[in-house]
Amino acid sequence: MKVIEVAYTPGEKVMSNLTRIDFSDTFATTNHVNSITEITQLIFGRSPKWIRALFAVRNFMVRFIGLKNNKPADYKVGFEIGHYIGFFRIFSITENEMLLGADDTHLNFRAVIANSQTPLYNIKVTTLVSYNNRKGRIYMQFIKPFHRMVVKNMVRQAYKKPMLKPIQKEKNL
Repeated sequence: MKVIEVAYTPGEKVMSNLTRIDFSDTFATTNHVNSITEITQLIFGRSPKWIRALFAVRNFMVRFIGLKNNKPADYKVGFEIGHYIGFFRIFSITENEMLLGADDTHLNFRAVIANSQTPLYNIKVTTLVSYNNRKGRIYMQFIKPFHRMVVKNMVRQAYKKPMLKPIQKEKNL
């Protein structure tokens, strides 16, 4: 399988970015070819038409209940802290981890893209959500079934077939 769901606990720095965690999940894939910024671009930088259509429906519907559905005034694309990839702001970047997210009146959201350096399923994409009110809780109940399907598909875009090490023949001395 190219993508699996795994148990994963992000580091203290990531966890301290939200006051509490009301929802989380982690999907993993394998990629030992690309850097963390390239992997993040593969996952969040492009979407199939069906995902773009779902987001268009979401953006149309949430405007009636007062949720964000447009780009913020400080929107700048790029892999620097404070810039954006898609509609997610970059909060931190290290060699093996990137923290993205968005804050709104109903909930605060973070996505952690981490490279655990394990042979298989080294790329972990974790969603962390903190509800700000009842509206956030209700919103997530509607979004959860789509969230799992969308995130799994997006993570699959970063998959690179693992390279197996060639078998070394024993030297006869």
